[in-house]
Amino acid sequence: MKITFKLFATLGQWLPEGANANAAQVQVADGATAHQIIDQIGVPRDKVHLVLVNGLYLDAEARDVSTIHEGDVLAVWPPVAGG
Repeated sequence: MKITFKLFATLGQWLPEGANANAAQVQVADGATAHQIIDQIGVPRDKVHLVLVNGLYLDAEARDVSTIHEGDVLAVWPPVAGG
């Protein structure tokens, strides 16, 4: 199935070829979880802080059990320091 995968800030270096405006269309397995997709793309989990699916926050536990569906948007941000 196809989803939109978005990476922000320093995570942009892991976007697949053909990405545009921090987003790429990616093919993933049916029933994949957020963490499985993040792993598939090659983003180190220790660099992942905030994960949203269709604009809704996924906590750390949900990232291993909630499945992603055709057409969903998975967006990932790194930890951000400063203030």
